[in-house]
Amino acid sequence: MPRLLIVKTSSLGDVIHNLPVIADLHAHVPGLAIDWVVEESFADIPALHPGVAEVIPVAVRRWRKNLFHREIWRETWREIVAFRQRLAQHRYDWVLDTQGLLKSAVIAAGAHGARHGQDSCSAREPLATLFYAHRHVVARGQHAVTRNRQLAALALGYTLDDVTPDYGIPRATVRYAGLPQRYAVGLHGTSRDSKLWPVTEWIALGRALAAQGLSLVLPWGSEAERLRAVQIAGAVPDAVVLPRLRLADLAAVLSGAGAALGVDTGLIHLAVALDVPTVAIYTDTDPALTGVLGGCRARSRNLGGVGETPSPAQVLDALAQVLANPG
Repeated sequence: MPRLLIVKTSSLGDVIHNLPVIADLHAHVPGLAIDWVVEESFADIPALHPGVAEVIPVAVRRWRKNLFHREIWRETWREIVAFRQRLAQHRYDWVLDTQGLLKSAVIAAGAHGARHGQDSCSAREPLATLFYAHRHVVARGQHAVTRNRQLAALALGYTLDDVTPDYGIPRATVRYAGLPQRYAVGLHGTSRDSKLWPVTEWIALGRALAAQGLSLVLPWGSEAERLRAVQIAGAVPDAVVLPRLRLADLAAVLSGAGAALGVDTGLIHLAVALDVPTVAIYTDTDPALTGVLGGCRARSRNLGGVGETPSPAQVLDALAQVLANPG
C-alpha cells in the first residue's frame, strides 16, 4: 500500500484549506494511506476526515515556550523524542510539506521518504526549500486552497481536472445539546483587533436574525471574546453564549446551524468545509487569497476587504442570496 505524509501544522484556516488535497490524492492514487502532521490544538480537523489514516500531533508552539523551562524541560524533550519516533514508524513514498515554512520543512526532514515542497520562489520561507529533494513551482496570487491542490498534483504527477474543492469532512450526525431549534452561528472572534466587526453591528444583525426566527449562537476562545459574546447576547433576543468548546464540538455546533456569519477567522472556513451556508465579513484583509472558498456543495459569500466594513444590511442581503442558492 502506498503511503504519503502531509505536513501542514497550522493555523486553523491553513489546515482547513489543506483538506481538499485529501480527496484529490485518493481520486488519483487508489489505496493510498495518508498521514498528517498537525499542531495538537488543530488535530481535531484532519481527524474529522475519513480519508486520513493517522493524525500525528506536534506541539511546536508549546515546546518553544517550555524547552528551557527549568521545571518541565525534561518532559518537553521526552515529548520531542516520542514525536520523532512516531514520525519514523513508517517509510513514506511521498512526504509533502504544503506549509512552506522552515519549521514545517524541518519536521518533514524527520520522516523517511522523498520530500516534496514548493520552490524558493513559491514558498513562504525560501530557506525551507533546502530540506526538499523535489521542489515545485506553484504560482503565487492564487487562493490558498488552489495552491495546496496544485502542489500535491505536481508532487504526485497528476492533473487537476476539477476546480471545485471537496473538503471531505462530514457534518455531525448528532445535534449538539442545549441549542435553539433554529440558529445561526456568529463567529465574532479573530486573531487581531483590526479584523473585528463592531459590536454594534453584531447587535443589529442579531436582532434582525431574531426577527426572522433565527437565534444567534456565539462561541468564544478567550476571555476577551467571552466578554464580547456576553455583551452582544445581552442586547439580542434569544441569543446564546456557548461554553468554551474544543474544535470537534464547535464542528457539531456548526453542523446544526442554518447559517454561519463571521469575521476573518479559521472557524469561518470550518463552516464552509462543513457545507454550512456562510457569509464571511472582511474589514482588514483581502478575501481574494484567503477568503472562504465554497466546496462542491457549499454556499458561501465573502463581503468587504481592506478598509471596507460591510453593514448589517449588506450581510443580511448576502445571507438571503446564499440561502436562495441551491448550491
